[in-house]
Amino acid sequence: MEFSTKRGIPEKRATPCIAVGVYAGHKLSASAEALDRASQGSVREVLRRGDMEGKLGSTLLLYRVPGVAAERVLLVGLGAEADLREREYRDAARAAVKAAQATGAGSATLCFTEIRAGRRDAVWKARELALAAAECAYCFDSMKSKKTESRPLAHIELLTATRDASAAARGLREGGAIGTGTSLAKDLGNLPGNVCTPAFLAEQAKKIAREWKLGVEVLERKDMEKLGMGSLLSVAQGSRQPPKLIVLSYAGGAKKAKPVVLVGKGITFDTGGISLKPGAEMDEMKFDMCGAASVLGALRACAEMKLKLNVVGIIPTTENMPGGAATKPGDIVTSMSGQTIEVLNTDAEGRLILCDALTYAERFAPAAVVDIATLTGACVIALGHVASGLYSNNEALARELLAAGEDACDRAWHMPLWDDYQEQLKSNFADMANIGGRPAGSVTAACFLSRFAKKFDWAHLDIAGTAWKSGKEKGATGRPVALLAAFLMRRAGKT
Repeated sequence: MEFSTKRGIPEKRATPCIAVGVYAGHKLSASAEALDRASQGSVREVLRRGDMEGKLGSTLLLYRVPGVAAERVLLVGLGAEADLREREYRDAARAAVKAAQATGAGSATLCFTEIRAGRRDAVWKARELALAAAECAYCFDSMKSKKTESRPLAHIELLTATRDASAAARGLREGGAIGTGTSLAKDLGNLPGNVCTPAFLAEQAKKIAREWKLGVEVLERKDMEKLGMGSLLSVAQGSRQPPKLIVLSYAGGAKKAKPVVLVGKGITFDTGGISLKPGAEMDEMKFDMCGAASVLGALRACAEMKLKLNVVGIIPTTENMPGGAATKPGDIVTSMSGQTIEVLNTDAEGRLILCDALTYAERFAPAAVVDIATLTGACVIALGHVASGLYSNNEALARELLAAGEDACDRAWHMPLWDDYQEQLKSNFADMANIGGRPAGSVTAACFLSRFAKKFDWAHLDIAGTAWKSGKEKGATGRPVALLAAFLMRRAGKT
Protein backbone atom coordinates (compact mmCIF):
# COMPACT_ATOMS: atom_id res chain seq x y z
CA MET A 1 0.00 0.00 0.00
CA GLU A 2 1.23 3.50 -0.85
CA PHE A 3 0.81 6.60 1.33
CA SER A 4 0.95 10.32 0.65
CA THR A 5 -0.09 13.63 2.18
CA LYS A 6 -2.11 16.40 0.60
CA ARG A 7 -2.90 19.90 1.73
CA GLY A 8 -6.33 21.06 0.68
CA ILE A 9 -9.97 21.72 1.46
CA PRO A 10 -12.00 18.54 2.16
CA GLU A 11 -15.06 19.48 0.10
CA LYS A 12 -12.94 20.26 -2.97
CA ARG A 13 -10.81 17.11 -2.87
CA ALA A 14 -11.75 14.98 -5.90
CA THR A 15 -11.15 11.46 -4.58
CA PRO A 16 -12.97 8.12 -4.79
CA CYS A 17 -13.57 8.21 -1.03
CA ILE A 18 -13.03 10.79 1.72
CA ALA A 19 -13.25 9.73 5.38
CA VAL A 20 -14.14 12.20 8.15
CA GLY A 21 -14.89 11.78 11.84
CA VAL A 22 -18.13 12.02 13.81
CA TYR A 23 -18.05 12.16 17.61
CA ALA A 24 -20.73 10.71 19.86
CA GLY A 25 -23.76 12.95 20.11
CA HIS A 26 -23.59 13.77 16.36
CA LYS A 27 -20.72 16.23 16.86
CA LEU A 28 -18.76 16.68 13.64
CA SER A 29 -14.99 16.87 13.26
CA ALA A 30 -13.63 19.97 11.50
CA SER A 31 -13.50 18.24 8.10
CA ALA A 32 -16.96 16.73 8.54
CA GLU A 33 -18.22 20.20 9.42
CA ALA A 34 -16.70 21.55 6.19
CA LEU A 35 -18.44 18.84 4.14
CA ASP A 36 -21.72 19.61 5.90
CA ARG A 37 -21.46 23.32 5.05
CA ALA A 38 -20.60 22.57 1.43
CA SER A 39 -23.57 20.22 1.15
CA GLN A 40 -25.93 22.69 2.84
CA GLY A 41 -26.53 20.46 5.85
CA SER A 42 -26.77 17.06 4.12
CA VAL A 43 -24.39 15.38 6.59
CA ARG A 44 -26.26 16.59 9.66
CA GLU A 45 -29.55 15.61 8.07
CA VAL A 46 -28.34 12.01 7.75
CA LEU A 47 -27.30 12.04 11.39
CA ARG A 48 -30.59 13.52 12.51
CA ARG A 49 -32.40 10.62 10.85
CA GLY A 50 -30.55 8.29 13.24
CA ASP A 51 -28.45 6.51 10.65
CA MET A 52 -25.34 7.01 12.79
CA GLU A 53 -24.72 7.91 16.42
CA GLY A 54 -20.93 8.39 16.33
CA LYS A 55 -20.15 5.20 18.25
CA LEU A 56 -16.44 4.38 18.15
CA GLY A 57 -15.57 2.26 15.10
CA SER A 58 -18.97 2.60 13.41
CA THR A 59 -19.06 3.75 9.78
CA LEU A 60 -21.61 5.10 7.33
CA LEU A 61 -21.03 5.51 3.60
CA LEU A 62 -22.70 8.32 1.67
CA TYR A 63 -22.71 8.58 -2.14
CA ARG A 64 -22.62 11.71 -4.28
CA VAL A 65 -23.08 14.22 -1.48
CA PRO A 66 -24.10 17.54 -3.13
CA GLY A 67 -21.40 20.22 -3.09
CA VAL A 68 -18.64 17.68 -2.30
CA ALA A 69 -16.12 16.69 -4.98
CA ALA A 70 -15.46 13.19 -3.57
CA GLU A 71 -17.44 10.27 -5.02
CA ARG A 72 -18.08 8.83 -1.56
CA VAL A 73 -18.11 10.32 1.93
CA LEU A 74 -17.24 7.89 4.71
CA LEU A 75 -18.39 8.92 8.18
CA VAL A 76 -16.31 7.27 10.90
CA GLY A 77 -17.52 7.07 14.51
CA LEU A 78 -15.00 8.44 17.03
CA GLY A 79 -16.92 7.94 20.27
CA ALA A 80 -16.99 10.55 23.02
CA GLU A 81 -14.54 13.35 22.24
CA ALA A 82 -13.34 13.54 25.85
CA ASP A 83 -12.47 9.83 25.80
CA LEU A 84 -10.52 9.86 22.53
CA ARG A 85 -6.99 8.69 23.27
CA GLU A 86 -4.38 6.52 21.55
CA ARG A 87 -6.31 3.26 21.54
CA GLU A 88 -9.54 4.89 20.38
CA TYR A 89 -7.70 6.72 17.60
CA ARG A 90 -6.21 3.47 16.31
CA ASP A 91 -9.60 1.74 16.46
CA ALA A 92 -11.16 4.56 14.45
CA ALA A 93 -8.33 4.54 11.91
CA ARG A 94 -8.68 0.78 11.48
CA ALA A 95 -12.43 1.09 10.99
CA ALA A 96 -11.92 3.81 8.38
CA VAL A 97 -9.46 1.74 6.35
CA LYS A 98 -11.61 -1.41 6.51
CA ALA A 99 -14.69 0.49 5.35
CA ALA A 100 -12.72 2.20 2.56
CA GLN A 101 -11.44 -1.21 1.42
CA ALA A 102 -14.99 -2.55 1.30
CA THR A 103 -16.08 0.20 -1.12
CA GLY A 104 -13.92 -1.10 -3.94
CA ALA A 105 -12.20 2.28 -4.30
CA GLY A 106 -8.59 2.23 -5.45
CA SER A 107 -7.61 5.11 -3.19
CA ALA A 108 -9.02 6.96 -0.21
CA THR A 109 -8.43 10.31 1.48
CA LEU A 110 -8.51 10.35 5.29
CA CYS A 111 -8.93 13.54 7.34
CA PHE A 112 -7.42 12.17 10.53
CA THR A 113 -4.53 14.41 11.60
CA GLU A 114 -7.06 16.88 12.99
CA ILE A 115 -8.52 14.24 15.32
CA ARG A 116 -7.17 14.29 18.83
CA ALA A 117 -5.34 11.23 20.17
CA GLY A 118 -4.48 12.13 23.74
CA ARG A 119 -1.48 14.43 23.49
CA ARG A 120 -0.01 12.77 20.40
CA ASP A 121 1.27 14.88 17.53
CA ALA A 122 0.77 14.65 13.77
CA VAL A 123 3.81 12.39 13.33
CA TRP A 124 2.41 9.81 15.73
CA LYS A 125 -1.10 10.00 14.27
CA ALA A 126 0.12 9.55 10.70
CA ARG A 127 2.41 6.69 11.74
CA GLU A 128 -0.40 4.86 13.50
CA LEU A 129 -2.72 5.40 10.55
CA ALA A 130 -0.16 3.77 8.24
CA LEU A 131 0.23 0.86 10.68
CA ALA A 132 -3.53 0.40 10.89
CA ALA A 133 -3.69 0.36 7.09
CA ALA A 134 -0.91 -2.24 6.88
CA GLU A 135 -2.76 -4.39 9.40
CA CYS A 136 -6.01 -4.20 7.43
CA ALA A 137 -4.26 -4.94 4.14
CA TYR A 138 -2.37 -7.97 5.45
CA CYS A 139 -3.36 -11.33 4.01
CA PHE A 140 -1.43 -14.61 4.20
CA ASP A 141 -2.31 -16.83 1.27
CA SER A 142 1.08 -17.88 -0.09
CA MET A 143 0.41 -21.53 0.79
CA LYS A 144 -3.06 -21.65 -0.83
CA SER A 145 -3.65 -22.91 -4.37
CA LYS A 146 -6.28 -20.20 -4.91
CA LYS A 147 -5.10 -16.77 -3.89
CA THR A 148 -7.31 -14.27 -2.12
CA GLU A 149 -8.85 -11.77 -4.50
CA SER A 150 -6.69 -8.66 -4.35
CA ARG A 151 -8.20 -5.72 -2.53
CA PRO A 152 -8.42 -2.65 -4.77
CA LEU A 153 -7.44 -0.09 -2.09
CA ALA A 154 -3.80 0.57 -2.99
CA HIS A 155 -3.28 4.18 -1.95
CA ILE A 156 -4.15 6.19 1.14
CA GLU A 157 -3.86 9.95 1.14
CA LEU A 158 -3.80 11.91 4.39
CA LEU A 159 -5.37 15.34 4.07
CA THR A 160 -3.57 17.75 6.38
CA ALA A 161 -3.40 21.36 7.41
CA THR A 162 -0.32 23.21 6.16
CA ARG A 163 1.29 23.21 9.62
CA ASP A 164 1.02 19.39 9.84
CA ALA A 165 2.06 18.45 6.30
CA SER A 166 5.77 17.67 6.84
CA ALA A 167 5.14 15.95 10.17
CA ALA A 168 2.41 13.77 8.67
CA ALA A 169 4.62 12.85 5.71
CA ARG A 170 7.34 11.74 8.11
CA GLY A 171 4.85 9.71 10.15
CA LEU A 172 3.54 7.95 7.05
CA ARG A 173 7.10 7.03 5.97
CA GLU A 174 7.88 5.62 9.40
CA GLY A 175 4.57 3.80 9.66
CA GLY A 176 5.02 2.33 6.19
CA ALA A 177 8.47 0.98 7.11
CA ILE A 178 7.30 -0.46 10.44
CA GLY A 179 4.19 -1.90 8.81
CA THR A 180 6.28 -3.68 6.18
CA GLY A 181 8.59 -5.04 8.89
CA THR A 182 5.58 -6.25 10.86
CA SER A 183 4.12 -7.96 7.79
CA LEU A 184 7.46 -9.69 7.20
CA ALA A 185 7.43 -11.01 10.77
CA LYS A 186 3.82 -12.22 10.29
CA ASP A 187 4.70 -13.99 7.05
CA LEU A 188 7.63 -15.83 8.62
CA GLY A 189 5.58 -16.79 11.66
CA ASN A 190 2.66 -18.05 9.58
CA LEU A 191 4.76 -20.29 7.34
CA PRO A 192 4.68 -23.98 8.31
CA GLY A 193 7.65 -25.66 9.93
CA ASN A 194 8.39 -27.76 6.84
CA VAL A 195 9.00 -24.52 4.90
CA CYS A 196 10.35 -22.13 7.52
CA THR A 197 13.38 -24.12 8.63
CA PRO A 198 16.61 -22.73 10.12
CA ALA A 199 18.11 -22.72 6.61
CA PHE A 200 15.08 -20.81 5.29
CA LEU A 201 15.45 -18.16 8.02
CA ALA A 202 19.12 -17.80 7.09
CA GLU A 203 18.17 -17.27 3.44
CA GLN A 204 15.61 -14.63 4.44
CA ALA A 205 18.28 -12.81 6.44
CA LYS A 206 20.59 -12.87 3.42
CA LYS A 207 17.78 -11.56 1.22
CA ILE A 208 17.15 -8.64 3.60
CA ALA A 209 20.89 -7.97 3.72
CA ARG A 210 21.11 -7.79 -0.09
CA GLU A 211 18.06 -5.56 -0.38
CA TRP A 212 19.07 -3.10 2.35
CA LYS A 213 22.88 -3.39 2.17
CA LEU A 214 23.30 -4.94 5.61
CA GLY A 215 26.11 -7.12 6.86
CA VAL A 216 25.25 -10.80 7.28
CA GLU A 217 27.03 -13.90 8.57
CA VAL A 218 25.60 -17.37 9.08
CA LEU A 219 27.44 -19.67 11.47
CA GLU A 220 27.10 -23.41 10.82
CA ARG A 221 27.24 -26.31 13.27
CA LYS A 222 31.02 -26.66 12.97
CA ASP A 223 31.44 -22.93 13.74
CA MET A 224 29.28 -23.27 16.83
CA GLU A 225 31.23 -26.34 17.93
CA LYS A 226 34.47 -24.33 17.73
CA LEU A 227 32.90 -21.59 19.84
CA GLY A 228 31.78 -24.12 22.46
CA MET A 229 28.06 -23.50 22.07
CA GLY A 230 27.16 -26.77 23.74
CA SER A 231 23.87 -25.46 25.08
CA LEU A 232 22.50 -24.34 21.70
CA LEU A 233 23.75 -27.48 19.96
CA SER A 234 22.15 -29.72 22.58
CA VAL A 235 18.72 -28.53 21.42
CA ALA A 236 19.56 -29.33 17.78
CA GLN A 237 20.70 -32.91 18.44
CA GLY A 238 17.35 -34.56 17.69
CA SER A 239 16.70 -32.74 14.40
CA ARG A 240 17.77 -33.51 10.86
CA GLN A 241 17.67 -29.79 10.10
CA PRO A 242 21.09 -28.23 10.71
CA PRO A 243 21.12 -25.36 13.22
CA LYS A 244 22.19 -21.85 12.24
CA LEU A 245 23.38 -18.78 14.10
CA ILE A 246 22.41 -15.76 11.99
CA VAL A 247 24.15 -12.41 12.52
CA LEU A 248 22.68 -9.41 10.69
CA SER A 249 24.19 -5.95 11.14
CA TYR A 250 22.97 -2.45 10.27
CA ALA A 251 25.54 0.36 10.38
CA GLY A 252 23.63 3.64 10.44
CA GLY A 253 25.56 5.29 13.26
CA ALA A 254 29.12 6.43 13.81
CA LYS A 255 31.72 3.79 13.04
CA LYS A 256 32.87 3.47 16.65
CA ALA A 257 29.42 3.81 18.23
CA LYS A 258 28.40 0.78 20.26
CA PRO A 259 25.52 -1.15 18.69
CA VAL A 260 22.18 -2.14 20.11
CA VAL A 261 21.98 -5.93 19.87
CA LEU A 262 18.65 -7.71 19.33
CA VAL A 263 18.60 -11.47 19.99
CA GLY A 264 15.63 -13.44 18.66
CA LYS A 265 14.66 -17.00 19.59
CA GLY A 266 14.38 -19.02 16.39
CA ILE A 267 12.92 -22.44 17.23
CA THR A 268 11.28 -23.14 13.88
CA PHE A 269 9.29 -26.00 15.38
CA ASP A 270 9.08 -27.09 19.00
CA THR A 271 7.84 -30.57 19.81
CA GLY A 272 9.27 -30.28 23.31
CA GLY A 273 11.93 -32.84 22.42
CA ILE A 274 12.03 -35.93 24.68
CA SER A 275 9.80 -33.98 27.12
CA LEU A 276 7.16 -34.18 24.40
CA LYS A 277 4.33 -31.64 24.34
CA PRO A 278 0.67 -32.75 24.22
CA GLY A 279 -0.63 -33.18 20.68
CA ALA A 280 -3.44 -30.63 21.00
CA GLU A 281 -2.45 -27.31 19.43
CA MET A 282 1.11 -28.50 18.81
CA ASP A 283 0.73 -27.11 15.28
CA GLU A 284 1.05 -23.66 16.85
CA MET A 285 4.63 -24.44 17.79
CA LYS A 286 5.59 -23.22 14.32
CA PHE A 287 5.21 -19.80 15.97
CA ASP A 288 8.11 -20.52 18.33
CA MET A 289 10.39 -18.56 16.01
CA CYS A 290 8.40 -15.33 16.26
CA GLY A 291 11.19 -13.73 18.32
CA ALA A 292 13.57 -14.31 15.40
CA ALA A 293 10.94 -13.00 12.96
CA SER A 294 10.53 -9.81 15.01
CA VAL A 295 14.28 -9.17 14.90
CA LEU A 296 14.31 -9.50 11.11
CA GLY A 297 11.25 -7.25 10.82
CA ALA A 298 12.71 -4.61 13.14
CA LEU A 299 16.05 -4.55 11.32
CA ARG A 300 14.31 -4.17 7.98
CA ALA A 301 12.25 -1.27 9.32
CA CYS A 302 15.37 0.29 10.85
CA ALA A 303 17.16 0.14 7.50
CA GLU A 304 14.21 1.58 5.57
CA MET A 305 13.93 4.48 8.04
CA LYS A 306 17.72 5.02 7.84
CA LEU A 307 18.01 5.39 11.60
CA LYS A 308 21.27 6.87 12.79
CA LEU A 309 22.51 4.09 15.05
CA ASN A 310 24.19 0.71 14.78
CA VAL A 311 22.13 -2.44 15.31
CA VAL A 312 23.12 -6.11 15.34
CA GLY A 313 20.56 -8.91 15.12
CA ILE A 314 21.55 -12.35 16.43
CA ILE A 315 19.25 -15.29 15.71
CA PRO A 316 20.00 -18.75 17.11
CA THR A 317 17.75 -21.10 15.16
CA THR A 318 17.03 -24.81 15.22
CA GLU A 319 14.20 -27.31 15.57
CA ASN A 320 13.53 -29.05 18.90
CA MET A 321 12.74 -32.65 18.01
CA PRO A 322 12.75 -36.05 19.72
CA GLY A 323 15.03 -38.77 18.32
CA GLY A 324 17.76 -41.24 19.12
CA ALA A 325 20.36 -38.48 19.39
CA ALA A 326 18.14 -35.98 21.22
CA THR A 327 19.12 -34.51 24.56
CA LYS A 328 17.51 -36.38 27.46
CA PRO A 329 16.18 -35.04 30.77
CA GLY A 330 19.04 -35.18 33.23
CA ASP A 331 21.76 -34.57 30.60
CA ILE A 332 24.33 -31.92 31.46
CA VAL A 333 25.62 -29.53 28.78
CA THR A 334 28.31 -26.86 28.77
CA SER A 335 27.38 -23.41 27.47
CA MET A 336 29.67 -21.07 25.53
CA SER A 337 30.21 -19.15 28.77
CA GLY A 338 31.64 -22.27 30.40
CA GLN A 339 28.71 -22.61 32.79
CA THR A 340 27.17 -26.08 32.98
CA ILE A 341 23.43 -26.71 32.77
CA GLU A 342 21.41 -29.71 33.91
CA VAL A 343 18.59 -30.15 31.39
CA LEU A 344 15.66 -31.22 33.56
CA ASN A 345 13.11 -30.55 30.83
CA THR A 346 13.93 -30.51 27.13
CA ASP A 347 10.84 -28.40 26.49
CA ALA A 348 12.60 -25.48 28.21
CA GLU A 349 14.82 -25.21 25.15
CA GLY A 350 14.49 -21.53 24.23
CA ARG A 351 16.70 -20.42 27.11
CA LEU A 352 19.28 -23.03 26.07
CA ILE A 353 19.76 -21.47 22.63
CA LEU A 354 19.45 -17.88 23.86
CA CYS A 355 22.10 -18.21 26.56
CA ASP A 356 24.82 -19.01 24.00
CA ALA A 357 23.59 -16.20 21.74
CA LEU A 358 23.82 -13.77 24.69
CA THR A 359 27.41 -14.86 25.33
CA TYR A 360 28.16 -14.42 21.63
CA ALA A 361 26.76 -10.85 21.85
CA GLU A 362 29.63 -9.87 24.18
CA ARG A 363 32.01 -9.60 21.21
CA PHE A 364 30.10 -6.58 19.89
CA ALA A 365 30.68 -4.53 23.10
CA PRO A 366 26.97 -3.62 22.96
CA ALA A 367 25.35 -0.44 24.22
CA ALA A 368 22.40 -2.65 25.19
CA VAL A 369 21.08 -6.13 24.44
CA VAL A 370 17.40 -7.03 24.12
CA ASP A 371 16.33 -10.63 23.61
CA ILE A 372 12.88 -11.48 22.30
CA ALA A 373 11.42 -14.94 22.80
CA THR A 374 8.21 -16.94 22.95
CA LEU A 375 9.71 -18.34 26.11
CA THR A 376 7.15 -19.49 28.66
CA GLY A 377 3.52 -20.50 28.94
CA ALA A 378 3.75 -19.08 32.44
CA CYS A 379 3.94 -15.57 30.96
CA VAL A 380 0.62 -16.18 29.21
CA ILE A 381 -0.93 -17.14 32.55
CA ALA A 382 0.54 -14.02 34.18
CA LEU A 383 -0.27 -11.41 31.50
CA GLY A 384 -2.63 -13.04 29.03
CA HIS A 385 -2.42 -11.85 25.43
CA VAL A 386 -2.30 -8.10 26.08
CA ALA A 387 1.21 -7.28 27.29
CA SER A 388 4.62 -8.87 26.75
CA GLY A 389 6.64 -9.64 29.87
CA LEU A 390 9.66 -7.38 30.37
CA TYR A 391 12.67 -8.23 32.52
CA SER A 392 15.89 -6.23 32.76
CA ASN A 393 19.09 -5.86 34.75
CA ASN A 394 19.04 -2.11 34.07
CA GLU A 395 16.21 0.14 35.23
CA ALA A 396 16.84 2.86 32.63
CA LEU A 397 16.74 0.31 29.78
CA ALA A 398 13.49 -1.13 31.14
CA ARG A 399 11.93 2.33 31.21
CA GLU A 400 13.03 2.94 27.60
CA LEU A 401 11.33 -0.23 26.43
CA LEU A 402 8.17 0.44 28.44
CA ALA A 403 7.94 3.94 26.94
CA ALA A 404 8.56 2.56 23.44
CA GLY A 405 5.72 0.08 23.99
CA GLU A 406 3.39 2.92 24.95
CA ASP A 407 4.47 4.92 21.88
CA ALA A 408 3.77 1.96 19.61
CA CYS A 409 0.59 0.69 21.31
CA ASP A 410 2.57 -2.56 21.70
CA ARG A 411 2.85 -2.65 25.45
CA ALA A 412 5.04 -4.58 27.87
CA TRP A 413 4.80 -4.99 31.63
CA HIS A 414 7.80 -4.80 33.96
CA MET A 415 8.25 -8.08 35.85
CA PRO A 416 10.55 -8.79 38.84
CA LEU A 417 14.07 -10.15 38.39
CA TRP A 418 14.99 -10.53 42.06
CA ASP A 419 17.84 -12.74 43.26
CA ASP A 420 15.37 -14.54 45.52
CA TYR A 421 14.09 -16.43 42.46
CA GLN A 422 17.58 -17.65 41.50
CA GLU A 423 17.35 -20.22 44.29
CA GLN A 424 14.87 -22.21 42.21
CA LEU A 425 17.53 -22.91 39.55
CA LYS A 426 19.89 -24.77 41.87
CA SER A 427 21.17 -28.16 40.70
CA ASN A 428 22.95 -30.89 42.65
CA PHE A 429 24.93 -31.88 39.59
CA ALA A 430 25.63 -28.76 37.48
CA ASP A 431 26.02 -25.01 37.86
CA MET A 432 22.29 -24.59 37.30
CA ALA A 433 19.14 -26.36 36.15
CA ASN A 434 17.27 -25.17 33.06
CA ILE A 435 13.94 -24.96 34.92
CA GLY A 436 12.92 -23.76 38.36
CA GLY A 437 9.61 -25.55 38.83
CA ARG A 438 6.05 -24.35 38.27
CA PRO A 439 6.02 -21.29 40.56
CA ALA A 440 7.01 -18.06 38.75
CA GLY A 441 8.02 -19.97 35.63
CA SER A 442 8.44 -16.85 33.47
CA VAL A 443 10.52 -15.18 36.19
CA THR A 444 12.89 -18.12 36.67
CA ALA A 445 13.35 -18.38 32.89
CA ALA A 446 14.45 -14.74 32.86
CA CYS A 447 16.67 -15.37 35.90
CA PHE A 448 18.35 -18.18 33.94
CA LEU A 449 19.09 -15.83 31.04
CA SER A 450 20.35 -13.10 33.38
CA ARG A 451 23.27 -15.37 34.33
CA PHE A 452 24.58 -14.96 30.78
CA ALA A 453 23.99 -11.19 30.56
CA LYS A 454 26.18 -9.83 33.33
CA LYS A 455 28.61 -7.97 31.04
CA PHE A 456 26.10 -5.57 29.45
CA ASP A 457 22.79 -3.79 29.95
CA TRP A 458 20.18 -6.38 29.06
CA ALA A 459 16.43 -6.79 28.75
CA HIS A 460 14.29 -9.81 27.98
CA LEU A 461 10.86 -9.71 26.31
CA ASP A 462 8.74 -12.81 26.84
CA ILE A 463 6.26 -12.67 23.95
CA ALA A 464 4.63 -16.08 24.42
CA GLY A 465 1.23 -14.45 24.91
CA THR A 466 1.48 -11.73 22.27
CA ALA A 467 3.31 -13.22 19.26
CA TRP A 468 0.31 -15.06 17.81
CA LYS A 469 -3.41 -15.60 18.11
CA SER A 470 -5.25 -18.91 18.39
CA GLY A 471 -8.73 -19.97 17.37
CA LYS A 472 -10.65 -18.48 14.48
CA GLU A 473 -8.11 -15.65 14.04
CA LYS A 474 -5.10 -17.97 14.30
CA GLY A 475 -1.96 -16.31 13.01
CA ALA A 476 1.16 -14.37 13.87
CA THR A 477 0.62 -10.83 15.15
CA GLY A 478 4.01 -9.38 14.18
CA ARG A 479 4.54 -8.19 17.76
CA PRO A 480 6.80 -6.77 19.04
CA VAL A 481 8.21 -5.28 15.81
CA ALA A 482 6.45 -1.97 16.53
CA LEU A 483 7.85 -1.84 20.08
CA LEU A 484 11.39 -2.62 18.89
CA ALA A 485 11.16 -0.05 16.10
CA ALA A 486 9.97 2.61 18.57
CA PHE A 487 12.82 1.67 20.91
CA LEU A 488 15.40 1.97 18.12
CA MET A 489 13.88 5.28 16.99
CA ARG A 490 14.24 6.61 20.53
CA ARG A 491 17.85 5.43 20.63
CA ALA A 492 18.48 7.19 17.33
CA GLY A 493 16.98 10.42 18.69
CA LYS A 494 14.03 10.20 16.31
CA THR A 495 11.04 10.50 18.67
